[in-house]
Amino acid sequence: MNQLGFVRAGYDRWAEVYDHDRNPVLALELPHVQLAVGEVRGAAVLDLGCGTGRHASWLAAAGATVTAVDFSEGMLAQARSKPEAGKIRFVYHDLADPLPFLTGSFDVVVSGLVLEHVRDLHHFYAETFRVTRPGGRAVISAMHPAMFLRGSQARFTDPSSGQIVQPGSVNHPLGQMITRTVKSGFRLDDVSEYAPDAALAAEYPRAEKYIGWPMLVILKLRRE
Repeated sequence: MNQLGFVRAGYDRWAEVYDHDRNPVLALELPHVQLAVGEVRGAAVLDLGCGTGRHASWLAAAGATVTAVDFSEGMLAQARSKPEAGKIRFVYHDLADPLPFLTGSFDVVVSGLVLEHVRDLHHFYAETFRVTRPGGRAVISAMHPAMFLRGSQARFTDPSSGQIVQPGSVNHPLGQMITRTVKSGFRLDDVSEYAPDAALAAEYPRAEKYIGWPMLVILKLRRE
């Protein structure tokens, strides 16, 4: 199995427990992404790497017309089971390939915790820029590269075997994440870094050893 197949197979297996894994990164990320995205009512929104539809669902509930893309059939199956799924257009697609959408198709692009599974940042940002309309914006979250210094990357415990599975991660330096956005044509509006605090760790114990340590980065971009 090649690297792409390995990552896809890992996420197909993860889909069964992804929403119930008590992952502190997801808990930390959601409210910050929602705040960064802001008002979406009436907007055409693309969710790149939608996974189980955790962002696509609230975007649709907020009144956006949502298209959600992922390369894991397991993840998409979970996303299609969510209450808002009937309002969402789901597309099976590998982000390593050109996006199957016309230039300038979307007002807003959201991508949550996908970058560590993207090998070619230039391609990812270039395609994101292409499908964002002039005046549109993108919000991209990623696990902070500082987490790799602590030996942390995407992983889960397989519920059937008890095996710890790492679907495969790429450690992109923060500077590279940022400079690639500018080189693709986006204007960088904001870079925000977030660490878990004691309150989050009390609810999500796996975060305790990372209190005060950068766990999440969010980029706010705009196409002028």
